[in-house]
Amino acid sequence: METLDVAEAERVSALLVAEANAVALFDEVVARGIIAPGARESVVSDAVRDLADEMFGTRRFWHKRIVRSGINTLEPYSANPPDRVIGEDDICFLDFGPIFEEWEADFGRTYVLGDDPAKLALRDALEPFWEQGRAYFEAHPDITGDELYGWVAEQAAAQGWELTAEIAGHLVGEFPHKQISGTAVTSYVAAGSTPPMRRLDPKGRICHWILEIHLVDRANNIGGFFEQLLDIRPAR
Repeated sequence: METLDVAEAERVSALLVAEANAVALFDEVVARGIIAPGARESVVSDAVRDLADEMFGTRRFWHKRIVRSGINTLEPYSANPPDRVIGEDDICFLDFGPIFEEWEADFGRTYVLGDDPAKLALRDALEPFWEQGRAYFEAHPDITGDELYGWVAEQAAAQGWELTAEIAGHLVGEFPHKQISGTAVTSYVAAGSTPPMRRLDPKGRICHWILEIHLVDRANNIGGFFEQLLDIRPAR
């Protein structure tokens, strides 16, 4: 048991380090002004990739790199909208899954260029909404991915947003976690994912989860995104 506990503590530590690296990466993206009017989404994506290499020596990402701005922020992860030039008074979100020493991070944030009230309101709603989702998860020990997704959809509507994404999170772990995560739907916070989220994976390890929130403001045709580790908190 002690060996298993040590191994799990090491897994948790590695996932937290991976997320801390992602936070530092995104902070540096902002500091260097990489998200800027006139830049194409593809150019921003490549710049973030290169910055991850510069800062941490990694150029590997376990899922496609997402940079979405303007009308493209309405599109779900599965879409591949046309490459767009970021505007002067725009909204933009990043969703990146860098691999740090074989450990996956998955991190998403939304940025606003300018002072448009609707864009700022959406950006500022995302983290509080995400925290409400974490609180709901923590208050329900036997919660399933299906139940958490249902809560996210219900609360989005109650707060005046749309939820168009088919998932609201997924498993995360050692790369590639998809090879050890079981059947497809049970790897996600999604309709039809009925096993308890607090469970062991097929290799007997504790499942760890990402919560991702993609809210749409249909009246203004914009979307926003916020994503990070759900079930693990950094030490205070």
